[in-house]
Amino acid sequence: MQNIFPAQYSTLSALALKDYLIETYQLDPSTTCRLLIRNVSDTYILENQNQKYIFKIYRDAHRKHNEIEAEVELLNILKTNGNSVSYPITDVFGKQIQQFNAIEGLRNGVLFSFAEGKVILDLENVHLVQLGQDIATLHQSTSSIKLNNARPVFNFETTLFEPLRDLKPHFTEMQEEFEYLTNIADKVVKKFEGFDTSKFSYGYCHYDFFPKNFHFDEQGKITFFDFDFAGEGYLINDLMTFLNHYFFHQLNNLISKEQAEKDFETFLNAYQKVRHLTDDELKAIPYLGITFHIFFLKFFYDNYDDWSNAFLTPRYTKHRITLIKKWEEMYCNF
Repeated sequence: MQNIFPAQYSTLSALALKDYLIETYQLDPSTTCRLLIRNVSDTYILENQNQKYIFKIYRDAHRKHNEIEAEVELLNILKTNGNSVSYPITDVFGKQIQQFNAIEGLRNGVLFSFAEGKVILDLENVHLVQLGQDIATLHQSTSSIKLNNARPVFNFETTLFEPLRDLKPHFTEMQEEFEYLTNIADKVVKKFEGFDTSKFSYGYCHYDFFPKNFHFDEQGKITFFDFDFAGEGYLINDLMTFLNHYFFHQLNNLISKEQAEKDFETFLNAYQKVRHLTDDELKAIPYLGITFHIFFLKFFYDNYDDWSNAFLTPRYTKHRITLIKKWEEMYCNF
């Protein structure tokens, strides 16, 4: 028997996946399969003359089977409720999660419907109104359910305190930067003590609502996808992640401060045509941006061995701290 040396992150063959998925989902025999992204998870695109699909392979270190079950459950509910999302496809055996005995152990995969349309980065009023209303409608569903399987929870413990504890060794040579993170985390917590969070809408957040994760088709219909980070928390987390789009757009000199503020206001107004936001929720949105950036610093650190080692250098880390300082300057009033 041949001994295979253990691996921690393999890439499954697109050719072998093509044959497996054609048979398991009874796809057109002409369907092709190619790797699109090797990153947090591995994403493949399947195409034939009439249809497209996305197949995602998760890393066990990032998403356990029960978390994937919860994502699938959430998407099935959203589809049933009429929300326009990329949804899991059921195979000929009635399953929506596939398992593969890869070199590193079992890996799980899901075939998703393709989100028709394209990414639009420079959003016009008509896009912003549709987006605000559609996210609010999505939240109507995600605020009224409780999934059978657990998803991550976004609170101060998971987005501030735990990240800072885990990140401390990474900042051994960057004490000034770590002290800044510790201080601003305390400021965020104190700021929230002044908000009436008992009236904040709570449910399942997408937590990554950048334009790269929703497509507009030619008729203006939006399809949301990539719910990999979906978890429980204040629903304004999703509005905060979209605000990050304008944050980076301004930093890259792609939009003026005035236009960014006007566009985000248009988006918020459209959202509130469907779901009301309290004054405190509106005031709290910018401060959750601090938790978002610290959370993802920990995410990069946790996944250093598998993919973030290509960029998570001291220079990059200091750059991310600079971004947080810039966010504080632009949006926060401590």
